Order: sequence, then C-alpha cells, then structure tokens
Amino acid sequence: MTAPSPPPRRRGRPPRAEAGNGPGARERIVAAARAEFAERGYDKASIRAIARGADVDPALVHHYFGPKEQVFAAAVEVAFAPALPAPDVLLEGDREHAGERITRFILGVWENPVTREPVLAILRSAVANETAAGVFRDLVTHRLMLRIAGGLGIPDAQLRSEIAAAHLVGVVMLRHVIKVEPLASAEFDAVVRMVAPAVQRHLEGGG
Repeated sequence: MTAPSPPPRRRGRPPRAEAGNGPGARERIVAAARAEFAERGYDKASIRAIARGADVDPALVHHYFGPKEQVFAAAVEVAFAPALPAPDVLLEGDREHAGERITRFILGVWENPVTREPVLAILRSAVANETAAGVFRDLVTHRLMLRIAGGLGIPDAQLRSEIAAAHLVGVVMLRHVIKVEPLASAEFDAVVRMVAPAVQRHLEGGG
C-alpha cells in the first residue's frame, strides 16, 4: 500500500499564530507595547495594535502578559530598567557623597536620549491615566524607594527618600519636559553641583 503523500508546503508568510510562537516573541511584544504606549498613550493603545506591531496573534499577548495593564507594566519595567540600579548607587560608598552619587546617576539617565525617551513616553501615559499611574507608582515604590529607604537607617526614611526623588523628578521635568531656561540648557555638571546638596540633606536624616 502506498504511503499517503505529505501535505504540500504552504508558501508565503506563516500565520501570526505560528510565527509568534518562535524565539523572541515576548521581547517583540514588549517592544511593540512600548512603541504603542509612546505613540498613543495608555487609553488609546490596544492589545490588537500591540499584537500587530509584534507580528503575533492577540491571544499570544494575553498568554504572555494578561490584560493591557500587565502589558503596560512589562513595558514600564523595560523602559525604566536603566534607573533601577539607583538604590545600589546610593547605598554603596560613603554617606557624605550619597546625594551627589544619586543625583548624578538619576539625572544622567535622563541626559542620554537613548534612556530618556522611553521613560518620557511611559511617564506621559502615567500622568494621563490613573491605571497607568498606579502601575508606574507601584514600580517606583517597590523597586526603588522602599529599597532606598530600607538602606538609609534614618528616621522617616521612606518619606525622606520620596522627597529626594520628588526633587530630582522636578528637575527632570523642568529640564527635559517643560524645558524651562536656563535650566534646560545648563551644563550637566553645574546642575548636579546645585542639586546634590539639597538631595544630600533629604537623605542625611537631619532636621
């Protein structure tokens, strides 16, 4: 008896459900999500559009991440990754120069367009939508501020670390988002020299 012939190979591009299961699908989804949230914001971004950008089936996005909120959380974490070592930068080394170290590190993340633009895009979504703000707030609180506060060993450590962060974020917003002059075009080292002493006072635990 003659064995049945194998089915003919289909030509052309495989369906998204097949193509999406290959290596790198998760990374493509996160990259597409970052682009979609940056361009359209949290409210207007959709799972379908993210899937289209990643060349996968929308079901695969749900499979990896769940609802849109969790897709946004993954995009936030990747975009915010350059800032996540901040607690180590702050807590390693002498306390006398902790303010200068953390100021230079955090402001330095924003000086580089490669690391600045993804965070700016995510920040815009967080400002405009409460769900997105909650995701962003959770990341900043648990991955940055609680780690910093836990290592300071001073009274009101969490409050002080958050005030220091607020000071730095305020500088970032005026320099890179609102672009207020002369701060926007001031030399980076000069900005660090002016900001670092205030951040140091927040972190010292003094009066």
